[in-house]
Amino acid sequence: MHLTNSTNSVTARKRSLLRDTALAVGCAALFGLLAALVTSHWHPLERFDQEWIGELHTYAREHRIWTAAVQTLSDIGSTITMRTLLGLAAVWLWLIGARVLAGWVAAQTLVGWGALWALKAAFDRDRPAFTDPVSHAGGPAFPSGHAMASAITCAVLVGLVWYRVHRRGRTAACAVAAATVLTIGWTRIALGAHWPSDVLGGWLAAGIVLGTVTAVIELWRPGALARDVRRVNWRTRPRVQRVIVAPGRPPRATDPLDDPPLDDSPLDESPLDHSVLDDSPLGGDAATRDEDHDGGVPEAAADRPDDVRRDCAETVHRDRPPGPSSEAVR
Repeated sequence: MHLTNSTNSVTARKRSLLRDTALAVGCAALFGLLAALVTSHWHPLERFDQEWIGELHTYAREHRIWTAAVQTLSDIGSTITMRTLLGLAAVWLWLIGARVLAGWVAAQTLVGWGALWALKAAFDRDRPAFTDPVSHAGGPAFPSGHAMASAITCAVLVGLVWYRVHRRGRTAACAVAAATVLTIGWTRIALGAHWPSDVLGGWLAAGIVLGTVTAVIELWRPGALARDVRRVNWRTRPRVQRVIVAPGRPPRATDPLDDPPLDDSPLDESPLDHSVLDDSPLGGDAATRDEDHDGGVPEAAADRPDDVRRDCAETVHRDRPPGPSSEAVR
């Protein structure tokens, strides 16, 4: 699947189709070789299977708690659980409008289920037999249904989240999927329900189903899977809510150290303007500190003649920053 809208999308789609076809053909070739060895009772393969099964069965019979834990893991990874997960994923994709992608998931489930029973019926291999088995399973052995279903399910789920996460997320998803597939396959061998070659056959059969179904859908609806992946990404991306604020001047924060605003009130009704005091680290010179609140004239000049007091008052008010109108000065 390719997500880009560039002019190379056709080439990328062809590469994806070739990759899916190669997966299906390669797994089919390996599965055919393994099936030939199983049906011909190739001695090295039979000896390998019997040695593994014998050692693990002996250990499981002597360690009941360990066997119970392995049985629990096997039940969790059963074919019913895996198909239920794929069914839920298909329903969710259908509800959000990714219909082709939902059909792809459903087809992987149904084709895998049908292929499993067809292969079991075709080979009809006997399961391992013990006088004191620790687990019971019915039906033919080759290939393993648990191994096949878990491989298909984990591969599909990784494909669904592949374009939703970054490189670390992809690495983590692949690691979890691989660990899950290997663990479930190993539990079937440890419980004596399948031969090791059955599990390997289940994994190869899963590769055939995954590659074949994906290639067929890509040929039937070219680019539809990529469009649905983009649709899923758009539907599930986080939304950013915008808050529109009406234009206007934000209110000024009140700070007790800020200068008080100047208005048209008389000087005797407004506080003292301290802007002049900021010019000196000590709070201004002596003449400015002696300024009274009533007229802005230094107290030391109160006893001077009228013309001197007038000159002092004009000098003080000329040095002050713009403030109240002169009509407010008494």
